[in-house]
Amino acid sequence: MLDAWGEQVPHGWVTGDDELGRHTRFRHDLRERGERYVLGVPCNTTMRDLEAPLPEYAGRGRRPKAPWQSITGWRKALHPMGWTRLTVRDGEKGPVAIELLKRRVQTRIERKRSGPEEWLVVTRRPLAEDPAPTPRTSRDASDQDARYCYEYYLTPTDGAKLAFKEPPLAELARVITAGACIEASFKRGKGEVGMDEYQVRTWEGWHHHMALSLLAVWFLIGETHRGQQVTPALTLPQVHYGLSVLLLEVFCTPGVDSICRQVHRQLLRNESTRFYHHRARKCMPPLKLRRDIQ
Repeated sequence: MLDAWGEQVPHGWVTGDDELGRHTRFRHDLRERGERYVLGVPCNTTMRDLEAPLPEYAGRGRRPKAPWQSITGWRKALHPMGWTRLTVRDGEKGPVAIELLKRRVQTRIERKRSGPEEWLVVTRRPLAEDPAPTPRTSRDASDQDARYCYEYYLTPTDGAKLAFKEPPLAELARVITAGACIEASFKRGKGEVGMDEYQVRTWEGWHHHMALSLLAVWFLIGETHRGQQVTPALTLPQVHYGLSVLLLEVFCTPGVDSICRQVHRQLLRNESTRFYHHRARKCMPPLKLRRDIQ
């Protein structure tokens, strides 16, 4: 796909979960194409910390290198003050912050050979802020302790013909958050327009269903953004509700005023909930409702 459409689709990063990142051949092909990536890897990935102090040299034979170990075991030995906290965006329940650190490492590839140097990015989020984490495709995609949930990503240090600049933590946090937003968009498509509700016999039929579903999601997002210019607290499900009721006017005519009152009640309820979450975190939420409709 990158060979056929890469030049026609401007992009700066390739991102994905651990189902893509665990395949060392996939990462190798991206480096050969000069692509920068941020790919998740399992928590049991074998790695070697290239920035750790080397073992003492005994005076004979080869100089020792840092030992191979799992990412989880290496993470448990990290200093608690080595994390950097960044705020990536403003969420409905308050500012969305992420803690992460970066380390130059080397991982194993096929047949237990030593792979190239890469940057390992570790993120953590408090379990208290996310009691029900997003389900992952595999059990070893992340791990956790009594306080935090940890996720691991790899990004290249160089490509086939050029060396990449060391990415700043703020840029890595932005790319990781963007990947989560893409997953949320697919989840929204499944919940709002039935993207996963198909019964087809051919790939052509599946492609037709996916194309129509993505067009429907794009339309709803566009209408939501247009409505948020007047009422920033408006959400996509409320736009979906209003449009679905309007389309049912042939059989039942609730009237535009009735629809507006229903959406208005939902907006007030959502705003009360949002203010409660912000107050619990001792921060002031931004005003999203116009004064004339509060």
